[in-house]
Amino acid sequence: MTTRQDQIEPAIPDVSPELPSGRWRTTLALLGRLPQGAMSRAFGAVADVPLPRGVRRQVLGGFARAVGADLSEAERPLEDYPSLNAFFTRRLRPGVRSWPSDATVAACPVDGATGQVGRVRDGQVVQAKGRWYSAAELLQDSEEARRFEGGVFLTLYLSPRDYHRIHVPTDGRIYTARHIPGALLPVNQAAVAHIPDLFARNERLLCYLDGPLGRVAVVAVGAYNVGRISAAFDPLWNALPGRSTWVTNRRGLSAATRSYNPPVRVRQGDELMTFHLGSTVVLLFEPDRLILRESVRAGEPVRLGEPIGVADARYSAPSSS
Repeated sequence: MTTRQDQIEPAIPDVSPELPSGRWRTTLALLGRLPQGAMSRAFGAVADVPLPRGVRRQVLGGFARAVGADLSEAERPLEDYPSLNAFFTRRLRPGVRSWPSDATVAACPVDGATGQVGRVRDGQVVQAKGRWYSAAELLQDSEEARRFEGGVFLTLYLSPRDYHRIHVPTDGRIYTARHIPGALLPVNQAAVAHIPDLFARNERLLCYLDGPLGRVAVVAVGAYNVGRISAAFDPLWNALPGRSTWVTNRRGLSAATRSYNPPVRVRQGDELMTFHLGSTVVLLFEPDRLILRESVRAGEPVRLGEPIGVADARYSAPSSS
């Protein structure tokens, strides 16, 4: 497997931001003034409206064609999905993705496209050309952020056509997870280029995996009309009063940290979280733990389960068994 280590660009390039078109800047400014949470909840309610079985193929098939979703990979036929949200959170057919057989290989946790990739430098993570944000603000924990100084980060964007479940990139144990309420601004290319600190401003659900590749932070970032994120690693969290079947995007929620003793054991490929529509995942690895594959580059498509990197030989990892 071809890898790279020193070729990764510095995390804080000395460049000016690339601004989107004037139309997009106006749209994003307007969205910033609107009640994003309420609007996203309203959209979610529409997405949950039951569809009569007789119209599901027409409605869901039309949507799939519009966004380019691959129906051949869906676990079930269109008639079996009772709503738009049920279709968005569809599982894949068994066998359409494969996973590495080596515990020291990190696998991609989602289908999507690579946003930015690099190293955490001076506590900063690249958001887009000329824009970066604080790892401590992303995690809302300065002590945890220091663990990732000098380590690799990877941003993965999920579009409406993509599979929307997030899987475990490496074996591990989950000792801590955190829900951080925030904005629900768009995370498309225009927004990422234009809105400062976007991923550290939006609502997010994160957990830490401790395993063969050290500690890995998996951060699921919510977005406009995509405020609902559920936690497969902690189903009871989804079922708390007022949360229906997801953790995020509920009125009046405060930041919440959950600790697990004993920890939640997960294996590579297990379901970890679900976006109820699409958004962005940020991965953070500790320094000297991972060497990325040469093919992992900004703008390139990625597929669930494909290797994204291998353990750095200088790191002797504890077993996750």
